[in-house]
Amino acid sequence: MPEATAANDAQESAVDTATEPRPLSYAEAIREALAQAMEADPRVFLFGEDVGVYGGAFGVSGDLLRRFGPQRVIDTPISELSLAGAAVGAALTGMKPVLEIQFSDFVTLAMEQLVNQAAKIRFMFGGKASVPMVVRLPGGSGTGAAAQHSQSLEAWFAHVPGLKVVQPSTPHDAKGLLLAAIDDPNPVLIFEHKLLYKTKGPVPPAPYRVPIGTAAVRRTGRDITIVGASIMTVRALAAAERLAADGIDAEVIDLRSLRPLDFPTIAASVRKTHRLLVVHEGVKTMGIGAEISAMIAESDVFTALDSPIVRLGGADVPIPYNPKLEKAAVPQEQDIVDAVQRVMHARGARNSAHHSTH
Repeated sequence: MPEATAANDAQESAVDTATEPRPLSYAEAIREALAQAMEADPRVFLFGEDVGVYGGAFGVSGDLLRRFGPQRVIDTPISELSLAGAAVGAALTGMKPVLEIQFSDFVTLAMEQLVNQAAKIRFMFGGKASVPMVVRLPGGSGTGAAAQHSQSLEAWFAHVPGLKVVQPSTPHDAKGLLLAAIDDPNPVLIFEHKLLYKTKGPVPPAPYRVPIGTAAVRRTGRDITIVGASIMTVRALAAAERLAADGIDAEVIDLRSLRPLDFPTIAASVRKTHRLLVVHEGVKTMGIGAEISAMIAESDVFTALDSPIVRLGGADVPIPYNPKLEKAAVPQEQDIVDAVQRVMHARGARNSAHHSTH
């Protein structure tokens, strides 16, 4: 009996080790998702510039070429328009392509295929055709890559019916959203912030999905709601901890998905906190913050506000090369702290003291 018990304990321990989350980097989590999807479905393949021999411009694809071979991890010529067209064609014929655009800025060269073809085909064919393709887009500032390699263009694509747009902020969501995107019968664009690739977090080893279109409440609070995505969620959480020292209890919502957008989660939070700050790296003008602000203004949530909605976004300038100017062009942690303090100390912002005691 003792031997049997020891054997059972060893077996349970092995199972726990195989199922419990372990720390992975954001890049490693994406690679694991790609490997698991390719192992499970021979229709899934990865292609793009330098994804094979080089292992990806940011090292994300790593050893996938060695593991799956050159027919499923394909190095391509430098032609984003052609690559996007090939992805659309492959998806229409039953494959599940995952296209990596080396820098998200270069997706501008593929706009016709993504916006006029991939986004519209299912609608134009009355649902008889689908385009199950994924486009991975490393984006964002902070690496000194200057104006043509540092943009945040996700709001462009969130404007287009027929496209889904996600922005994971954690390694856990990077894996789960990618696997959900590969399963989806619609084209999904995943914007991966370059500064997040080396960040680490707990990731379960088994395949799992994070549903597209669901936001996550990363921190609960009672005084103000901060809504962000991608690296802005990380900065908002850091800002919230600093604000807590000043007695301001901020709730932080990670959008995760820009289209579809989880408005009910945002609305429920604003009804509780009565204040809203929306922060995003993309240019403030016509950005996702404007859309969320309008959605609040057009709903009955508007009457719950104790102060005006505040948007914090990128400056109306190309991203500079100079490191100090680059930081000044997009919201940083201190900018979020300052914006929240302005909201909390605005005239009328503390009219209802009972809000802070509930």
